[in-house]
Amino acid sequence: MLLGPAEVLIQLQVINNLDEFISKWFNPIRKISTHKAIIDKMETLIVISEGKSFIEEPYAFLFLHFQPIYLELVQEKLQVMPKVLSIDTVFGPYDVICAVKANDNKDLQLLISQIKREIPQIQATETTIVASLY
Repeated sequence: MLLGPAEVLIQLQVINNLDEFISKWFNPIRKISTHKAIIDKMETLIVISEGKSFIEEPYAFLFLHFQPIYLELVQEKLQVMPKVLSIDTVFGPYDVICAVKANDNKDLQLLISQIKREIPQIQATETTIVASLY
């Protein structure tokens, strides 16, 4: 569970094609209903390049937007930052999703400031904090 613009991130594995995704996942999820709407808004992001796997639970996910021409530059700069756990390139309203670690909100704020300062090509960021279930 997440706190922020995204409330749930679901990783679907072993999907053979887009039609299978739509029929098995997208359509059933969007049709979930009760008397009161449970799902108010849904965004689908398709990972086109998956970052490295990570074991450590991320503190947050950063959703980054920038001009497509800067993709490799942004990835290279993020990869050398020790608090960045993984970088996934996606199709959707964002260009990259980063899993990051931080000690607390202040530490996260410092990391976001560092990213914005060191990678000025990033035009917008949205942050979603992981709500720990433990």
